[in-house]
Amino acid sequence: MKKAWRIKKNSDFQKVFKKGASFANRQLVIYYLHKDQQEHYRVGLSVSKKIGNAVVRNQIKRYIRQAFLELDVMIKQEYDIIIIARQPVKSMDFHQIKKSVNHLLYKTKLLEEQDRMKRK
Repeated sequence: MKKAWRIKKNSDFQKVFKKGASFANRQLVIYYLHKDQQEHYRVGLSVSKKIGNAVVRNQIKRYIRQAFLELDVMIKQEYDIIIIARQPVKSMDFHQIKKSVNHLLYKTKLLEEQDRMKRK
C-alpha cells in the first residue's frame, strides 16, 4: 500500500471518528467517511499496546495492509477508512485477517458490486 494512501494525522483520524459511521465484528472495528473528489481510498490502522509487543502489532498492521492491497480493485475509492484491531486478532493468520477485513467491507457496502460479482 502506498504511503499516500495512509491516514497518519491525528486530525484526520478524529474527523473520521466524529463524522463517519462504524461497524464491528469480533476481530476488527471499521470507521469510514465518504469524501467527495478523492481519487483513492485512504486507510488508517490502530493496534493497541494491549494486543502485544511491537513485533506483534507491526505484524498485524502488515497483514491488514496486505489484505487491503489484495482487495484494492474491489474497494470504493472515495472513502477514508480506519481499522482498529481487537484482542482476537493476535492469534489469527493472514488469511483469517483478510477474511475479516473482507467481511467488514462487505457489510459496510464499501466493496464495488460489479467487481465482487466478477470474482465469484
